[in-house]
Amino acid sequence: MNTPSCSPCQRPMTRYGKTGTGRQRYRCPSCGTTQVAQINTDAKDLALFLSFLFSRKRQRDLPGAGRTYRRRTQRFWALWPLPPIVDEVHRVVYVDGIHLGRLAVILIATSNTHVLGWHLARTERTTSWEALLSKIAAPDAVVTDGGQGFAAARRKLWPHTKVQRCLFHAFSQVRRQTTTRPRTQAGVEIYGLAKALMKVSTNVEAAAWLVAYGQWRNRWEEFLAEKTTLATGRTVFTHQRLITARSSLDTLIRSSTLFTFVDPKNYPASAYLAVPLPATNNRIEGGVNTQLRALLRDHRGMSFERRIKAIMWWCYMHTETPLSPAMILQTMPTESQISELYQAAARRESHERDIGLPVMGTIAVWNELHHTSPHPNSWT
Repeated sequence: MNTPSCSPCQRPMTRYGKTGTGRQRYRCPSCGTTQVAQINTDAKDLALFLSFLFSRKRQRDLPGAGRTYRRRTQRFWALWPLPPIVDEVHRVVYVDGIHLGRLAVILIATSNTHVLGWHLARTERTTSWEALLSKIAAPDAVVTDGGQGFAAARRKLWPHTKVQRCLFHAFSQVRRQTTTRPRTQAGVEIYGLAKALMKVSTNVEAAAWLVAYGQWRNRWEEFLAEKTTLATGRTVFTHQRLITARSSLDTLIRSSTLFTFVDPKNYPASAYLAVPLPATNNRIEGGVNTQLRALLRDHRGMSFERRIKAIMWWCYMHTETPLSPAMILQTMPTESQISELYQAAARRESHERDIGLPVMGTIAVWNELHHTSPHPNSWT
């Protein structure tokens, strides 16, 4: 069963004695080629690679100060873990993006129990969110922090999905403008209203909050309309930061995404669908983003590309059914394979353009994964 095949003629080989060190030698009866049996440890080495990546160990604490580990696992940094296609409809999906400085962002979608998908992009633009959402079946509801581009992508790909704006992020937007120690009475009151958002748990409490907010708007309307003339002659609103805080809440109220989790229309009679919707994005913030930041912190010093791959490997191994190391090696593409695909696509697009055929989409620039550029680009 473990008899190797001859490399030149692909025929089964036969045992042909042993070497001086006791290793089994094989010979091809057709062409006379001999070889020594090799033990394939790729799957074992990949398991070691992932185990170390998800641990808090340091390479210098490993045997040989990590030299053996690097020799056995160096080749696995060339693999790119791919997200699965999710056709199961979930009750709730959480979406968020983890930024790697200003160079890239990895958009992530999770359920209550596992990671559903991820997508590497330059920014949180609409096309980037579309690339992520297109691989996941539309859920009943989605909880978001209100990142750029998501709303348009959701309307296009998940038009019937209810949206719940994370209440903590809504509060944080107000706090960013008022600070925790507002200097005006209007600021003190809107900051208190924003904090009260976190305590809303019923439809009655949501209605009471909306009434209180409406009263605040009426009470301070003239105050917020005050203007100041600058030395340059330009006229600006005196309390611009409070106006910005008010506008952020007004937008959420108009879009009906602030209290989706307590809306009776979102709770049919079915016992399964009667599970309460979440009001915050804590599931992905605490369960995913916190773990990813800890991973990058524990292995700080990695290159930009390796940080991206570390995040992707963590996401893949926390999907519902990740493959075994042996199957991963058979299915996940390497950098060279992806590069060849992009080059072939670029040649095909160039040929279609030359003969006058319409070109669908834009070919991504694979080099952008490895080199920054001062010019705008759109690889996603």
